[in-house]
Amino acid sequence: MRALVQRVSQAAVDVEGDRVAQIGPGMLVLLGVSREDTDAEADRLADKVRALRIFDDAEGRMNEPLGDREILCVSQFTLYGDTRKGTRPSYVEAAPADVAEPLYDRFCERAGAKKGVFGACMGVALVNDGPVTVILEV
Repeated sequence: MRALVQRVSQAAVDVEGDRVAQIGPGMLVLLGVSREDTDAEADRLADKVRALRIFDDAEGRMNEPLGDREILCVSQFTLYGDTRKGTRPSYVEAAPADVAEPLYDRFCERAGAKKGVFGACMGVALVNDGPVTVILEV
């Protein structure tokens, strides 16, 4: 399981022109699920995201975890795109929807994240804070 985490001052997801979720300060998580992932990986990654210390402390150092801030999570199978051969990504490592969706839901529930719509074409808007962007993988 792979997550691209961005520290944001705000983020939102729209589907077909309708706002389906939005947050204020916190994290936007783009989440990719691989064929081998299980509930254990979803739980471990959710815990790691919540504990990730990417927010400024009183001295301005990135030393604080999420705390009372929010998470918005968007499913993102393209995080498993392989471009080592050629220029057209291969997605064979990405989990099929029937495997990925329950793990996405489990991650979101455990992380306390608001969600986009799994499998939908989404418009994702964000205001990066920093910017701070990290990749996590379990």
